[in-house]
Amino acid sequence: MKPVTSMLLALVLSATVWMNQAAQAAESPSGRSVMEQMLRTYYYAGKDVREDVLMRIVNRQGQVRKRHLTMLRLDQADGGEQSYYLYFREPADVEGMSFLVAKHPGRNDDRWLYVPAVDLVKRIATSDKRTSFAGSDFTYEDVSGRDLDEDTHELAGEEAVGEHAAFVVKSTPKRPEGVEFSARKFWIDKATHLPLKMEHYDLQGKLYKVYEAQEIQTIQGTPTITKAVMKDLGNERFTEIALQAVSYDIGLSADVFQERSLRSPPTQWIR
Repeated sequence: MKPVTSMLLALVLSATVWMNQAAQAAESPSGRSVMEQMLRTYYYAGKDVREDVLMRIVNRQGQVRKRHLTMLRLDQADGGEQSYYLYFREPADVEGMSFLVAKHPGRNDDRWLYVPAVDLVKRIATSDKRTSFAGSDFTYEDVSGRDLDEDTHELAGEEAVGEHAAFVVKSTPKRPEGVEFSARKFWIDKATHLPLKMEHYDLQGKLYKVYEAQEIQTIQGTPTITKAVMKDLGNERFTEIALQAVSYDIGLSADVFQERSLRSPPTQWIR
């Protein structure tokens, strides 16, 4: 009877281990699903939004440049087409400059920039989406998001960021020749699905840029990152952003997001 008992015990233990592993696998989301939830939460909060953005750009000598702009966003569908309009208010050298984006997941976005000093509306090339946004340490792509399918996403584990439990996801470009980074790592808050931290690694695998959320507020029932910083480690500079007067679901229409709004701002929404 002992061999039979031992065999049964072994089978029970084996089944228990398998069930525990299966349960853990079922509880652990994929890296892609974590990133998809983050993109929807971070870039698609509400059907539309209006917010004032304050930027402080600080170089290695401690010199500070400031930007004050108003951003409007309208979603056509959750996770789908979007429109962005940004109007620069201060300082004087960028006052009246505006930026329009028609975001098309799965294909290239349409982007326009209006420069009032020369009364010029220019189309921004797709290749420019990784360049600096308004002289800051954020890129155009940081403003409107990167297409989920441009990278592969691996769940690298779990780690706390301060008091927040977070999933860690490593995202690797499918076409590395088209970007200046070899990988990015994200710390995604389990509770809010917001990005708490992001690390950029260059083509040699060296960490060169870090994003950190500094303040999260709940606005109209929506967790919102209201303060954040992007640090350029190589150039020893950083950009701080702070959001004010954030309002969701205000009733923006598609008419606001037309090319004519670049020269003739929608004063109803940006005053």
